[in-house]
Amino acid sequence: MTENEKLRSQSRAEVLKALAHPSRLFMVEKLEEKPYCVCELTEMVGADTSTVSKHLSILKAAGVIEEDRKQGTSVYYRVSCDCYKTVTEGVERVVRNRLEKHQKALGKASSRARS
Repeated sequence: MTENEKLRSQSRAEVLKALAHPSRLFMVEKLEEKPYCVCELTEMVGADTSTVSKHLSILKAAGVIEEDRKQGTSVYYRVSCDCYKTVTEGVERVVRNRLEKHQKALGKASSRARS
């Protein structure tokens, strides 16, 4: 692996690690719809403010989200690029393919058990 390939892979891994949590995935999906502040996301996620803030800082450090605006003491965040939907659609295809393979394998095992 060349140095460039290594750096590119490390950068990609950082983004994927930032997304690799159910609450963070949920927040990014919501932020795709429109900018939200920490208090709104806290209510949606059902976690405490410090936990949501930590998740947001991880997503921000990875470049997935960015500050949209400040309104009084509230900071609103938004998704930094419109590519998230493409990423999640790819993940959904992998999940569906895996599920289909498991279902086929279970179907074969089930028919053998009946024989």
